[in-house]
Amino acid sequence: MDIKIEQLIKSVQEAGKIILTASGREDSITAKEGKKNFVTKYDVAVQKYLYDELSKIIPEAEFVGEEGDFDKESTALRFVVDPIDGTTNFMQDYHCSCISVALCEGDQPILGIIYNPYSDEIFSAEKGKGAYLNGKQIKVSDRTLADGLALFGTSPYHPENTDETFALLRRVFDYSRDIRRSGSAAYDICMVACGRCEVFFEKELQPWDYAAGTIILREAGGVAETYDGQTPCLSHGSDVVFSNAKAISEFKNLL
Repeated sequence: MDIKIEQLIKSVQEAGKIILTASGREDSITAKEGKKNFVTKYDVAVQKYLYDELSKIIPEAEFVGEEGDFDKESTALRFVVDPIDGTTNFMQDYHCSCISVALCEGDQPILGIIYNPYSDEIFSAEKGKGAYLNGKQIKVSDRTLADGLALFGTSPYHPENTDETFALLRRVFDYSRDIRRSGSAAYDICMVACGRCEVFFEKELQPWDYAAGTIILREAGGVAETYDGQTPCLSHGSDVVFSNAKAISEFKNLL
C-alpha cells in the first residue's frame, strides 16, 4: 500500500489551526463518563475535520476517534485518532495539547503522526522507515533512568489508581534524575522518542492516546510495553511504559 504520509501530515497541521484559533473554551465544555473527563466543541470539530480529510487520502481505512463509538475488535485498516490529547490543558489555555493520528493494521500501528500546534512540532513515523521531528530523524537516548528524566500520567479518569500511581512515582522520583508531567500522553511519548526524556508511564491509558506514539517510539529505537511485558493493543486500555532499552529494565525493577 502506498501510504501518502506527507498528505496526512498536511491534514493534521491544518487541523491544528482549529486549536490555535479557538476561543470561548470554557463555554464549550461537556463532561464525559469518568471523573475529570471532558470534551469541548473543538475536540469534536478537529475530529470531524480529520475524518473528512483522512478519508479522502486513504478511503479504504476505517476511522476510530476518541469522541465516538467503535468496534474495538476490528481487524480492518483504520485510523485511530485523538483530536485533542490534553483537553484539560486546552481548556485552560495551557499550551501543551496534541493531535494524535495512527494508521493501524489489525491491532498494531504502522504509521503515526503527533502534532503540537503550539510549538509547531510534528512527530511522524512509518513502519520500517524511522521516526522524525519536523523532518529530522530522531532517536531515543541511551541514558539510564538513574541519569534521566521520567514522565508520567496520573490516570485522572480512574481515581482508584491514584494511590498506586503516586507510590510508584515516589520510587521513580527517588531513583531518577527528576520527574515531569505535561498532561498529554502523546506528547510525553514523543519526548522519550526524541531523547529528551527516558521513560513515560501511566496506568489504564487508552489506545487513542498511545497508538501513534507507539510506532513513533519504536521507529526511534524505543520500547513500548505494558507493565507485565506485553505488547500494547488497541482493544482496551493498558498500564503502559515507553522507554529506551536501558531505562525500561530499571523502571520495571521499581514496580
